[in-house]
Amino acid sequence: MKKILILTAGFGDGHNAAARNLRDAIELVDEDARAETVDLFADSYGAFNTLARKTYLGMVAYAPRLWGQFYSLLENPFVEKQLGSFTRLQAMLEKILAETQPDCVVSTYPIYGHVIKKIYANHHERPFRFITIVTDSISINSAWFRAPSDYFCVPNEATAEVLIKGGVLEAHVKVTGFPVAPIFADNPNELPQPIGDEPRRVLYVINTGKKKAGKAIDRLLEIDDVHLTITAGRDPELRAKLIERTRDQEHRVKILGWTNEMPKLLMSHHLVIGKAGGATVQEAIAARCPMIVNQVIPGQEEGNAELIQKFNLGAVVEKNKEVAEAVEMAFEKRATLWNEWRKNLKKISRPDAARKIAELILDESASDFPGGKAVKLFETTPPRLMRTPQPSNGHGKTPVAAAAPQMLLCDFHIHTNYSDGKLSVPEIIDFYGERGFDCICITDHLADPRRLLGKITELANCTLGQGQVAEYFSVIERERQRAWRRYKMLVMTGIEFNKDGYTRKTSAHLLGIDLKAPIDPSLEIPEIIEKIHEQGGLAVASHPHIMKSEWGKNTLYLWENQEKYAPLLDAWEIANRNNIFNDVGLKRLPFIANSDFHKPKHIYSWKTLIHAEKDYEAIKDCVRCNEHVAITLYRDFAGAARGAKHGFEPGVTMPQLFEERLSLQAVNH
Repeated sequence: MKKILILTAGFGDGHNAAARNLRDAIELVDEDARAETVDLFADSYGAFNTLARKTYLGMVAYAPRLWGQFYSLLENPFVEKQLGSFTRLQAMLEKILAETQPDCVVSTYPIYGHVIKKIYANHHERPFRFITIVTDSISINSAWFRAPSDYFCVPNEATAEVLIKGGVLEAHVKVTGFPVAPIFADNPNELPQPIGDEPRRVLYVINTGKKKAGKAIDRLLEIDDVHLTITAGRDPELRAKLIERTRDQEHRVKILGWTNEMPKLLMSHHLVIGKAGGATVQEAIAARCPMIVNQVIPGQEEGNAELIQKFNLGAVVEKNKEVAEAVEMAFEKRATLWNEWRKNLKKISRPDAARKIAELILDESASDFPGGKAVKLFETTPPRLMRTPQPSNGHGKTPVAAAAPQMLLCDFHIHTNYSDGKLSVPEIIDFYGERGFDCICITDHLADPRRLLGKITELANCTLGQGQVAEYFSVIERERQRAWRRYKMLVMTGIEFNKDGYTRKTSAHLLGIDLKAPIDPSLEIPEIIEKIHEQGGLAVASHPHIMKSEWGKNTLYLWENQEKYAPLLDAWEIANRNNIFNDVGLKRLPFIANSDFHKPKHIYSWKTLIHAEKDYEAIKDCVRCNEHVAITLYRDFAGAARGAKHGFEPGVTMPQLFEERLSLQAVNH
């Protein structure tokens, strides 16, 4: 098994995006390879790292020139010498390298190269291959290449020239493109020309400059045939204002909040408007979607804007009022300028970059190089739970049933940032997969749009938007396949249907578990339950009794009307997070226990144990019959134990890397 360690940092979206995309591409190219992404800044410095990230984001948003000056300081020789001086991070990296012995280390953030250089300054040759993924273009800070690397993978020829002029040997520079999501390489459809009756589809990504966005949108809608898709991010106030502002043009305007489907949006629009962020620019290039840049943060983004101008891939404007003019010019004269931009994009676009880099990494991992058999200094951490091998179907996509029943650790009530959760769907998959869960169901809130509280919670981004439901199902399906391939974990798509009234006795939350398609949330509860059952799913009463350990309004409608609903429901939550509902047990109602997960600390809560074959239908049958079902209070001290073992202070945990994901030992019921 080839082991690849990918090092990243949360200072800007480009570094993490590159790391995630490479990990996915590596495991698509070679199912037997194991790639792990680690943010050692977060793992080493905890709260201080969070503060540093917030400071960075604040500077970028409100004091971009100040950030540009700070960024330029990294070019100073004295500052450069200090780049490897992260003592705690260096200690953790040394331990990880010694314990896991990766075949190849990949860095998407410039500091790691300097730390590795320092680790091996007085030692023999490092016992692994080292590859640096440069996520910036043209305006490359020398911190990227002043530390040695076997290869520097750069997004384009212009960036390669900068490295070579900076002293990097040409043989060590690979022009691969930026590692965008593999989905970009799987799009065979050619976008229709924006001429004649074809709508001119424009994607407007609002990051900063929110106060002036409204006027820019007004000007864009003055252009005939322009259809706008606007992403407002996690700003419910802005989204509500834009919906109201464009109400008269709703047939031409689609307003989204946060979205996980940026690749599909870019590939289905003629133009994108946004700031010159590294990931955004490179994804636009991969999608061959011409870009109009409306903001440039001094520093690394200057190179991204220069890339757009140098290769004539779009336009860079200084003021928001110039955006509409640039759009108009692109589409006039039968879209002559747009066609020119599109033609240039096809020349430079590398949508398969992640797979190409993955192949390079895997080839290097197989290389026979000096020091490849380093002594293992630390014993492997024993698994937290005794587990039996899990079945594999040989394809890594759709699971097959185990030969015999086993005890399965399950959580059927999990929220992502599609509603009011903190983590994205991919982050949820990794979070639960790394902890050895066997089956989970993602159940974001979907409110009844007929109810006032439902409308308010949707506008506040606390529930799924009506226009996001299809995307939600698509994203979970894609991640379901990755979850099985990587962790042998089953993933179900679910919805928590919110029927919120003004009192606790008129409010109900209903879980639909393992849904195959969306269900209209405006239906009455019995109708929703019927639709869930038609799809082969489970209908479960969510936190049906009084909660004593959590803040929030109780939802007692189903409990108060149990004579009506008990015959219809498959199960009731007997435990939700830290609450135990004894009355559910006293009534001998079928039960499950869930975390109602919204943030990482909620993992330490009640869970369901099911003794069954590792198969979707077998698990649901156990719940329906309420046989071979138990509950457990989940605790995980493994991370802290690893940190203590390696001499780290409390609160600093060692990542668990390259260990087999195993299933609970089967027990007799």
